[in-house]
Amino acid sequence: MRDVLDDIAGWYAAGETFGLATVVNTFRSAPRPAGAAMAVSAGGEVAGSVSGGCVEGAVYELAQSVMASGEPVVQRYGVTDDDAFAVGLTCGGILDVLIEPVSAATFPEFADVAAAIEAREPVAVATVVAGPGRIGARRVIWRDRAAGSLAPGEPHEARLNAAVDDDARGMLAQGLTGQRHYGREGERRLDDLAVFVHSFAPPPRLLVFGAIDFAAAVARVGKFLGYHVTVCDARPVFATPKRFPDADEVVVKWPHKYLEEAGGAIDERTAIAVLTHDPKFDVPLLEVALRTRAGYVGAMGSRRTHDDRLARLREAGLTDAELGRLRSPIGLDLGARTPEETAVSIAAELVQLRWGGSGRPLTDTSGRIHAGG
Repeated sequence: MRDVLDDIAGWYAAGETFGLATVVNTFRSAPRPAGAAMAVSAGGEVAGSVSGGCVEGAVYELAQSVMASGEPVVQRYGVTDDDAFAVGLTCGGILDVLIEPVSAATFPEFADVAAAIEAREPVAVATVVAGPGRIGARRVIWRDRAAGSLAPGEPHEARLNAAVDDDARGMLAQGLTGQRHYGREGERRLDDLAVFVHSFAPPPRLLVFGAIDFAAAVARVGKFLGYHVTVCDARPVFATPKRFPDADEVVVKWPHKYLEEAGGAIDERTAIAVLTHDPKFDVPLLEVALRTRAGYVGAMGSRRTHDDRLARLREAGLTDAELGRLRSPIGLDLGARTPEETAVSIAAELVQLRWGGSGRPLTDTSGRIHAGG
């Protein structure tokens, strides 16, 4: 929904009813992940995509029907359908898509959800997508409150809501989106009821240290991958917004000081790229970085620079376990030479670590090409 938020917020504010299609489950090589969304306005305007073009026509028609009937549906699309040649996924994947009518009457919490996303406040939307409950029943969960209900008026309403609230907050902390299964009354050991939890956590952070040409390229590709990008350097003549137009923020500060001050905001979804390859900058910086919760810490430099850096860090008291977290030389071995190519190699390593890929050519592998699909 984040990708279509600007469009649907306008429709909602105008008092329109629109159709919202959301991918709630994927199988095999689905082209877009759970949470991908497409919206259809009352006037037939389309925003977003659920499959990159494979099934959009069929989803568009169903969205029109859903707006007319007022009843949400979950539809499966893929090569197993009888009409596979008409709307099947050319990549061989399967999608479950929730198509629902959205208006002030059906989704009164929407404006609050949109405001939270804009303000970068974590919020999750939990929706019943299968089982004995009412398809489309919805609950919105923040870290400190919740609204709506997954079983309105039912005797087990409070138990189910409480179970989903707990799980949704855990998923929100990790930035996870996906289905959770419960018994009718919220029993976690059963799978009668499927609830899709769509997490809207702030985007992951990419901290780029060193205001050099390579940093500009890394900031560009990081922004393309959906990171909130910060470029930091102690030299004001180099660290300027004009030189880094793709960065969300450019900070003039000693790198290790900035990271110490930002420590509480660093989590497992944070990537740190150290491009300074100057001991007076990168050794104090890495001493701090390797002791944070950051999920990725990479440093640029030759193998000789890397060996010298490790020796200095050991002298500073870092343990072998802490040093083992360091990705240096940074990036995957693509033979990169230019700043842009190097940025691609760093981005490739970030993607590989996020999804557990092998880093090998797909022609040399077998099985699913989308990890976890």
